[in-house]
Amino acid sequence: MDRFVSLIRLLSRISGVVAVLLILLSIVIVCQMIFQRTVLQQSTIWQTEFVIFTLIAATFIGAPYVLLTRGHVNVDLLPLMAGHRTRVAMALVASGLALVFCAILFWSSIFWWHEAYVTNRLTSSMWRARVWIPYLSLPVGMGLLCLQYIADIWAIATGRDMPFGLKPEDRL
Repeated sequence: MDRFVSLIRLLSRISGVVAVLLILLSIVIVCQMIFQRTVLQQSTIWQTEFVIFTLIAATFIGAPYVLLTRGHVNVDLLPLMAGHRTRVAMALVASGLALVFCAILFWSSIFWWHEAYVTNRLTSSMWRARVWIPYLSLPVGMGLLCLQYIADIWAIATGRDMPFGLKPEDRL
């Protein structure tokens, strides 16, 4: 199971790199769009939609990395007041509930993506992009996020990781 956790953590780091690259790509495209509109006096067709899709993809694909690094918003008042065993229980319950939510979203998104793929649905803009491509970021991101939650739950349950990143002696 330690190999599984290591593999998932590696995949989460890779997802963070992919998210950063998507954000950088969207910045470049926005700059290109501004140049095309203001300097060349040309209309833009695909850039706005592309940037929206890449930023949404970066959000979903980058979510496992955010969980790995505990980069999400976290209110730790209760964990700081609680003892170590209570923290472990709180972390397991919170991670378990989050895992259930992400698993439902993952499962639902597979059908949503598959329907867009099978029907070859296109955007309603002039660009007419195939929507299954940006939709794919949701099942990929949620699938990796579920795996990261499983790895975190395993690490906390076996004592390999501390809940909320707090040592047993940390208290208010």
